[in-house]
Amino acid sequence: QVRLVESGGGLVRPGGSLRLSCLASENIFRAYTIGWYRQAPGKQRELVASITSGGSTNYADSVKGRFTVSRDNAKNTAYLQMNSLEPEDPAVYYCNRPLFAPRRDSWGQGTQVTVSS
Repeated sequence: QVRLVESGGGLVRPGGSLRLSCLASENIFRAYTIGWYRQAPGKQRELVASITSGGSTNYADSVKGRFTVSRDNAKNTAYLQMNSLEPEDPAVYYCNRPLFAPRRDSWGQGTQVTVSS
């Protein structure tokens, strides 16, 4: 079973930046779309960005123009560059393959992002 480990979260001021990383235990990026999700307290988990195996990207309207998803196949790692962070962005951020998202055991621990002045 593929294991995904997210890192890079932290506390940042509004307008600041963070880069999240998603390390996979196997080389999955050439074959699967990878999504970045977030879940804020009391809210459902939402998909904010994704990158296909061919390199095409998609973003939720709420992060378009501020977040950039990328991946490094050689390092089995995907990234989420988050710029111009807003008070609406705090959440636990996760990476996963959308195809496997319905499986509870496919999710990692996530990484916490906090935006506060």
